[in-house]
Amino acid sequence: MYMCVHKLDKYVHVSDLTVKMGRRTGKGAAAAGSLELWLHAAYELLLESGVEAVRILPLAKRLRLSRTSFYWFFDDRESLLAALLERWRTKNTGNLVRQAESYAESLPEAVLNVFDCWFDDRLFDSPLEFAVRSWAQQSDRVAGEVVAADADRLRALTNMFARFACNRLEADVRARTVYLTQLGYISQKAPEERAVRMRRIGRYIEIFAGIAAEPRELERFFARHGYRPRRTAPRS
Repeated sequence: MYMCVHKLDKYVHVSDLTVKMGRRTGKGAAAAGSLELWLHAAYELLLESGVEAVRILPLAKRLRLSRTSFYWFFDDRESLLAALLERWRTKNTGNLVRQAESYAESLPEAVLNVFDCWFDDRLFDSPLEFAVRSWAQQSDRVAGEVVAADADRLRALTNMFARFACNRLEADVRARTVYLTQLGYISQKAPEERAVRMRRIGRYIEIFAGIAAEPRELERFFARHGYRPRRTAPRS
């Protein structure tokens, strides 16, 4: 399986990582760790301390491996950073677009499909999103990647609203409202208990979609995320 990586300095698709993985086998490769091990350590450093902290020697010390072990899996630091960006593109942009394109019987259900991203870190990694956007403040090339990702995500969301008879202007505005609200949560690291946000979901849907979700649609969404709304006892 090929893992395409954009070289940051050339923006060229390469498959060096796959070639290295196929060629580097045996006891030496085992002692060097694994590509995923190095990549995950780099991911942790990016989240903890920013892109400047993602360097080969600190990673080697963190993993208790030799510095030269790094080169079993990556050509250089730029290749590692490119792999981190590829992880971000694949997970956050790829999954958000897929959720926006998922089948839905109604517009509220379609918006709830997108909301799955905000409650399931297997679909969307908010800390990684924050880290990449911070990285973009230091790199014009990464800033360009963020602009491209925003465009792809907004296009998918706009098309989602347009599928349900919104005109293009309305679809664009609703898409931006959904997307930019979530970016606000991410950029501000807004503290909000999961149960509190879940209780607000119905109102969010009504505002974003312009119509309320059916109770069964909300129930399916809550069930997917293991949330049980508290039932209020009827007044006597």
